[in-house]
Amino acid sequence: MEQTLTHYIRALRAAGAGVSTTEAIDAARTMDVVGYADRGVMKTALGTVLAKSVEEKALHDRLFDLYFHRDAVAEPPPQDEAASQERPSEGGADDPDDTDAADAFMDLAEGKDAGRTAMALEKAAQAAGADGIRFASQASYFTRRMLEQMGVKALEQRLIGKLGEHTPEADAEARRMMEARAALQTRARAVVDQRFEMFGRAATEAFLNEMVTERQIGALTRTDMERMKHVVARMAKRLAVKHARRRKVKNRGQLDLRRTLRANAGHDGVPFDVVWRTKRKDRPKIVAVCDVSGSVAQYVRFLLLFLFMLREKVTDLETFAFSNHLEDVGPILQSREFNAAMDHIVMHVGSASTDYGVALEDLETKFGEVIDRRTTVLILGDGRSNHANPRLDLFQQIADRAKRVVWLCPEPEGSWGSGDSCLLRYRPFCTHLSHCATAGDIERAIDDMLLAYD
Repeated sequence: MEQTLTHYIRALRAAGAGVSTTEAIDAARTMDVVGYADRGVMKTALGTVLAKSVEEKALHDRLFDLYFHRDAVAEPPPQDEAASQERPSEGGADDPDDTDAADAFMDLAEGKDAGRTAMALEKAAQAAGADGIRFASQASYFTRRMLEQMGVKALEQRLIGKLGEHTPEADAEARRMMEARAALQTRARAVVDQRFEMFGRAATEAFLNEMVTERQIGALTRTDMERMKHVVARMAKRLAVKHARRRKVKNRGQLDLRRTLRANAGHDGVPFDVVWRTKRKDRPKIVAVCDVSGSVAQYVRFLLLFLFMLREKVTDLETFAFSNHLEDVGPILQSREFNAAMDHIVMHVGSASTDYGVALEDLETKFGEVIDRRTTVLILGDGRSNHANPRLDLFQQIADRAKRVVWLCPEPEGSWGSGDSCLLRYRPFCTHLSHCATAGDIERAIDDMLLAYD
C-alpha cells in the first residue's frame, strides 16, 4: 500500500499538483493513522494533507476516483457456462509453455475469476510501463504490450493453427479465441486510458501549451487562440506570484543610528530595539502604447490580455492605442468583454495609416501627466510610420522623464530600419528594444519590466 500511495502522489505531481517531499511523508503518516479500509475517510484525509488550494483539491478528487477505483473497467459479457467449460481438443503439437500461456490468457479473457483478471491487468500494466504514457496516441502501443505480458502471442500462434485446419470445430475454436482476445484487449485499453488520465493528460497539455507559447503569434489558428487564453492566464499568475514580494527590502548590516536612538529613548539609549536602514521600492506603473494597425494588432491582443491579467500586481496601468492618432483605450477594455473590446479598438483606432509622430504628439500633449519618474513606457509596434515625421524630439522627452522605455517589435531585427521603418532612429532612447514574436517573448519582456521594481 505504501507503493500504491507513492504512485498516487506521482500521479498528482504529473497532473500539476505541487506535492512536496514533506507532504508526501505527512500523507504516509496520515494513512498509518486512518488506514485504508474506509475509502471515503482515506479520500478526505489525503485531500487535507496533499491539496493546498481549491484547484489542487479538485485535482485530488478527480485523480483519487480514477486511481483507487480499479474495478471501473467493464467486465466482459457473461458467457454460457457450458460453452466455456467445453473445449475442443487442442492437438498435441504445441509447445507446453505456449499451451499453458494460451490457456491462461483464455481464462483471463473469459473472466472466470474477476479478481484474478483485474490483478493480471494491473501487473501487465506495470510490466508494460503504462504509467509512462504521455500522449493519447501511445494507447495502442501500451495496450499491445499489456496483452503480450499476458500471453497473447501464444494465443495467436494457436489461433493461426486453428485457422489452418479448416474444420467446423477448429473454426468455432478460432472464433472463440478471437472473441477472447478482443474482450481482453478492450479491458487492457480501458486500463491504459485510465493511466493516460492519471499520468499523461497533464503532460500532453503541458506539451501543447509549450508549443503554442513558442509559436509565432501571427501563425496561431483559431484553436490555438482558445488555448492561448488559458496559457496567458497561467503565465500572468506565475509572474504575479514571482513578483509578489514586499516593496521594502532590508539592507542587513546598515544600521539606522538616528531611528535606533529614537526607538530606545525610553531605555536610556541602550539599543534594545535595533532599526536597520530600508530601501523603498516603487510600485509598478506601466504606460502601454500599442500600434493597432493591421500588421501588429494580433500581437497587441496578447500584450494587453497579459497586462490585464496582472491587474492585481500592476494596479497602475494606462493603455493607449494608435494608428494615425492616439486614444486612451483603458475605459473600453474595462467596460467590455476583452475580445469585444479589442475588436472595437482595432476597428475604430487601427483602420488608418500609421503615424508614430502624431501618436507621440497626442501622448505628450494630451496624456503627458501619466508619465513620471517611476513609469515604464511599454511600446508595441513595428516602427513603420509611412515616411512621416517620427518626432524624435518628443520621444526623447518622454524617455528622459520616464523610468524606462521598453520597445517590443514583432518584426525580426533584420527588418529594422528598412523601408519606412524608423525603429533604428528611436533605438538610442530605448532602455530595451527586442524582437517579440511569441507569447513567451511577451512573458519574458514583462518579467524583465517587473524586475526593475523588485
